[in-house]
Amino acid sequence: MDEDPGAFDPNIPEEGPSAPPPGWLDDIHGYQGHKGGPDDPLYPPPPAYNPQPELNRNTLVPNVRVPTISEDEARRALLQFVETKWTYSAKPARNMTFKELKPIIVYRYRLETYTETRTSAWHFEPYNGQMVDGPQYGMCPQPWDVPVTLPQRYTDMVEKVRVPHTSFIKLCHKCNGIGRTRCGCCFGRGMKRCPFCHGNGRSRNKRCTSCHGRGRKRCSSCLGKGFKTCTICHGSQNLLHFILLTVTWKHNVDDFIPDRQPDFPDKKFEKVTGDPFFIDENVLVYPIQGFPDQEICDVSSKLINEHLNRFRATSRILQQRQTIELVPLTHALYSYKGKDQSFFVYGTENKVFTSKYPSACSIS
Repeated sequence: MDEDPGAFDPNIPEEGPSAPPPGWLDDIHGYQGHKGGPDDPLYPPPPAYNPQPELNRNTLVPNVRVPTISEDEARRALLQFVETKWTYSAKPARNMTFKELKPIIVYRYRLETYTETRTSAWHFEPYNGQMVDGPQYGMCPQPWDVPVTLPQRYTDMVEKVRVPHTSFIKLCHKCNGIGRTRCGCCFGRGMKRCPFCHGNGRSRNKRCTSCHGRGRKRCSSCLGKGFKTCTICHGSQNLLHFILLTVTWKHNVDDFIPDRQPDFPDKKFEKVTGDPFFIDENVLVYPIQGFPDQEICDVSSKLINEHLNRFRATSRILQQRQTIELVPLTHALYSYKGKDQSFFVYGTENKVFTSKYPSACSIS
């Protein structure tokens, strides 16, 4: 017997919003600003959590010896480079005559700032009898007082922590505590108009074989029930709400290399290492003073101020580290078959860059 397409249970509500509507949840002291939506309020750390730079503090750096390479090392580096280029011949690298090896002083300054940021948002889960850690167990800790375990320093990591004593039970906002919602495909009737005969019961002057002439078909979305289990509470009717704190540890890094060699692309330095002859690490580091390369001193002061201004307002600065590396760079000048050419050897890995190499036709 067919159901009346106009009959449905008015007690089963339509689907409500998937997130609690504004005003559905009360503010909790220390966690004001939640609107029930996806935006997580950001909590700047209290002054006691962030160190303050001292005035007139500077850091001295020792002098360093410029590294050099031999002709054998330069030739070996070039031969290894040529092996990676199938159109290059090794003959020029083996038979070239070196004219000069020019070591070039290249410093790389790096500033690292390790920060911790805290945000929070309301979360919920179906309530099925689990423990409710609510205010009856005590005052909830403030965002920056929630204990967490620090990860290894300078490691990016995100940890989510349920804030103690913020949990409570509330009727599901999507189904109003019924556990079911009206099917949106058939509007709670359980039947839908047949898409083949458009509800006429006949197609091409014959009884519709899809709906057997009834003009309606059972709704496939709710299987003819007119309702579906609530997708938010999964039928439990109640939700357990709580504040979830998100703690983000971030390794923030800025590098700087003065552009002193126009024939060598500075981006090549990004993939090689240098000799870190100076490492200064503390909760806060201070600008470098008295280093022979004044540009390094200037950029040290500039980046330290930038990091303080960028991170201190929203994050807790846990540690800083500044380093100066001497990145090996040698300009190798050579002659082959009466023509003067050159290449660069760079990094402690002795990588090679050359904008021109003797072609195959010149070595036949």
